[in-house]
Amino acid sequence: MCRCCFSFRRSSWCWRLRSRRGLQALKDDELAAECTGVPTLRLKLLACVISGALMCAAGAPAAMYLQYADPSSAFNLNYSVSVLAMSLIGGTAHWAGPIIGAILLGTTQQLLTVTISSEVNVLVLGVMLVLFVVVAPEGIIGLIRRAGRNLRGREA
Repeated sequence: MCRCCFSFRRSSWCWRLRSRRGLQALKDDELAAECTGVPTLRLKLLACVISGALMCAAGAPAAMYLQYADPSSAFNLNYSVSVLAMSLIGGTAHWAGPIIGAILLGTTQQLLTVTISSEVNVLVLGVMLVLFVVVAPEGIIGLIRRAGRNLRGREA
């Protein structure tokens, strides 16, 4: 829980960085950002270092959870797809999206493992991915933003 709070705090700190505009420009159009003087290589390295540090902080408890690390558990396809699905379900446009997706998908998988079986996790993961790709390609954050726009549109 402490690591989760640390990661949440660190990602919100990254959002307030002075280089946030450069990262946003780099995300939108790399060539245009480079032409306007944004140090693209430096920002790419910064993003890679921050991402790697957060992944290390998130992955370190996995060894305690698994008791030992072997190739079948560390490089399991279900684990890799699950991590990718967490960010897609939550939404990648905002820093809170992957956190929301991880909470939703992690809770769902744990409940299914305890109540039904662990094999159903793959089915539920696939169904959730297809639903979110078709219905909400921007994730939960995109749904919330769209609902907010619709509400403001009705008020006006």
